[in-house]
Amino acid sequence: DNTLLMKLLMNRVVRSLLKIPGYVSPRAPIHCSAALGNYNTGPRKFEEHNKTIFPPEEGVIRPAYVCHVKKHIRYSPTKMWYVACLVRGMSVDEAVRQLSFVLKKGAKDVKEAILEAQKMAIEEHNVEFRSNLWVAESFVGKGKYFKGIRRHGRKRMGEVEYKHCHYFVRLEEGPPPETYYPAALNPQQQLDKWMEQMRRRRITGSL
Repeated sequence: DNTLLMKLLMNRVVRSLLKIPGYVSPRAPIHCSAALGNYNTGPRKFEEHNKTIFPPEEGVIRPAYVCHVKKHIRYSPTKMWYVACLVRGMSVDEAVRQLSFVLKKGAKDVKEAILEAQKMAIEEHNVEFRSNLWVAESFVGKGKYFKGIRRHGRKRMGEVEYKHCHYFVRLEEGPPPETYYPAALNPQQQLDKWMEQMRRRRITGSL
C-alpha cells in the first residue's frame, strides 16, 4: 500500500531530524551524557580543616570541631541560603528538630549533612557526647549549573538552568552561645557608640 509506505518513510525522516536517542550516533552534536558526567570533584579546602594538628595546650581546652560538606545538591543556592541561616547557633538536636518541620526541599539535605557531621564527630574526632554539639558555621556555595532547553509555543525554545549547590557545616563541641549574631544595642549603648565615633573622627586642618 502506498499510504503505508509513505508513513514509514516519513517516520524515518522525522526520527533523523529529531535525533531520537535510539537513533543518535556517538558523535551527535546534541546530547546530554557528556554534560551530566562533567562534574568536578567539588570543594576540597573546607574539609582539610579536619586534618589540622594543634600543639598541646594548657589551661583552657580548645573545643573539638568537625567540618563537613554535602556536594552537588540539586537545589538553588539562593533558596538553600534561607535554610542554612535557620540553624546557625543552634544545638544539633534543636537544629534537627527544626528542620523536620521546614517545608523547603533543601531542609532534608541540610538535616542529612548535620547528622553525617555528628556521626563523624563521634567516630573520628573523639567527641564524647553526641548531643554536646552546636552549629558554629552553616553556609552555601554555588555548584555546577547545567543548561537545558524547554519547548515553548510557536516553534520557539527557552533556556533552562539546572542549578546545584554545596552545603557547608561546622559543628563545635560544647553548649551553644546565647546569641549567635550581635545583640541589638539599647539606647544608652547606641549613644556611647556614637560618641566614641565622634571622638575618633579626624578633622582636617585642625591643631
